[in-house]
Amino acid sequence: MKIVDVEAIWLRVPALDQPCEWGEDALIVRIYTDSGLLGIGETDSSPAVVKALIETPASHETCQGLRDILVGENPLEIDRLWKKMYRHCEYMGRRGVAIHAISALDIALWDIAGQHYGVPVHTLLGGKYRERIAAYGTFIPRPDEAGNRERVRGLLAQGLRSIKLGGAGFGEDLPRDKALLQLVREEIGDDVQLQIDLVGRWRNYSHALVQCDALRQFNLNWIEEPLPSDDTRGLAYLAERSGLRVSGGEGLATRHEFRHFLEASRPAIIQPDITRCGGISEMRYIYELAQLHGAQLVPHGFSTGILLAATVHFLAASEFGELIEYSQSDSPLFRGLVSNLLALEDGHVRVPDSPGLGVILDEAMIERYRVRT
Repeated sequence: MKIVDVEAIWLRVPALDQPCEWGEDALIVRIYTDSGLLGIGETDSSPAVVKALIETPASHETCQGLRDILVGENPLEIDRLWKKMYRHCEYMGRRGVAIHAISALDIALWDIAGQHYGVPVHTLLGGKYRERIAAYGTFIPRPDEAGNRERVRGLLAQGLRSIKLGGAGFGEDLPRDKALLQLVREEIGDDVQLQIDLVGRWRNYSHALVQCDALRQFNLNWIEEPLPSDDTRGLAYLAERSGLRVSGGEGLATRHEFRHFLEASRPAIIQPDITRCGGISEMRYIYELAQLHGAQLVPHGFSTGILLAATVHFLAASEFGELIEYSQSDSPLFRGLVSNLLALEDGHVRVPDSPGLGVILDEAMIERYRVRT
């Protein structure tokens, strides 16, 4: 079996000259083989940049487009192809967007392998530890109290027992933040987990510590990215002295960045995104690093149903893969791109057993939102 083509598809809901919010654009890939098998992957990154990285013609040995690297290869040789991509696009960046592109293609290769062998990806990864995975719901706060109460009640109605909020300026105004958390706690009670995402908005360690003390009354399950991930000393101080669980890492790529992050920042939780950190292949190494450093791995995931499926398969095959992020985006790219989207069932996501990722794409939606430049 050989790879005959690689297709990079840029999807976007708003027009190019209109603002775009989380979940409203995507870059998906399809890897075609001469046997008729088709692998699907995606990356949650800048679609235009990733598309260019895949399609660009070669400049020299270590600056090659990823499509050219893969065409003619056996898609079942996943580890060798990962290393080949990493080596031959080195001049385009050993981290960041080059790894984002590799992540999408790696996921598609695992999809092909599962279909070829007639087993789900979680079987290829060693077998599933669980039939379903508990989920937490992430939402972006609305500007009004009634809207936020409605949003939270909608999350509880889905059976969720863990909720996270972030974005829309949360973390910039302490009185406003406290009022919002008070509202959420009133709605969910004391038994539902509540976590917050600061997107690195707190200024420094001393400022973050004051914020943690002010928000302690809300019994937060974790505080996510309170400081930028490069502020390893500040994050380590906060992890040691705040009394709260600190998490982060959604913007990091490869085992190398996560090793440094774990050693220098000592987070309680790391949150790699399977579509950005290096795909399923690299996620395996990152998971083992988390275990070695006593950290929990709770993946980031706020894009389409392709990301969701890949994350479910990985967590199902991870001994301590017990919690998944479930997007609450109303974007059609989350709700409809995957026609058999894995649904929430009483706050959990059931692990699928169809071959590969088991993802079926809505071709009409692809045509509707495809960016053609």
